[in-house]
Amino acid sequence: MQDRHLIRASALERPMASAIVVISRLSMIPALLLVIAAVAYRIAAGLLIQSGTTWLSNFAPFAAIALCSAAYLPTKLKFSLPLVALFVSDVILNSYYGAPLFTPLMLCRYLALAVVGCIGLALQNRASFKTLLPASIIGSAMFYVITNAFAWLSDPGYVKNFGGLIQALTVGLPQYSGTPSWMFFRNSLLSDLFFTLLFVFCLSFDRGAERSRAKPLPRAA
Repeated sequence: MQDRHLIRASALERPMASAIVVISRLSMIPALLLVIAAVAYRIAAGLLIQSGTTWLSNFAPFAAIALCSAAYLPTKLKFSLPLVALFVSDVILNSYYGAPLFTPLMLCRYLALAVVGCIGLALQNRASFKTLLPASIIGSAMFYVITNAFAWLSDPGYVKNFGGLIQALTVGLPQYSGTPSWMFFRNSLLSDLFFTLLFVFCLSFDRGAERSRAKPLPRAA
């Protein structure tokens, strides 16, 4: 009799488990749409900069994509999604401007994204507005410092001393005076915070709805 009740309970658990899997997959759709929108925006902004809209420079939340993907998405997407998203936008923009597809600075950006993703990975079991918004600020700053420090080391236009490093982190090279480095950081920080806010809201809302739809299993007598 007890075995019969166990079989009946397991039969009830199977459709409930499959329903939860479907709900979890559906909850990823808003997050993936946000990532696609961010990639499309970066491409559009990159094309519009040529027309003088320099205030759009670097308003692309790729550090936030790396952070939130590692914190929320399934294992196979945690690092692959942000890296593929950046690669796709790089291919389109570099092809449009006739720039090389692979440069040391580009590889440094991918490495910086992976570092930011490690922060999200560390927060995956306690991801929330309270943890991810401060982490977004830290991740954005880390991405900026890593990429600009590499530009300082690799670009012959910078003097290789502390003053040259500060120049790389603040104003950049004279030929780019229209878009100083601090403007890139400001735009990336604002875009990262905005994306993180939207991403966490979408995932928190969907997970709350998922919990409300998941009813407890009836216990066999």
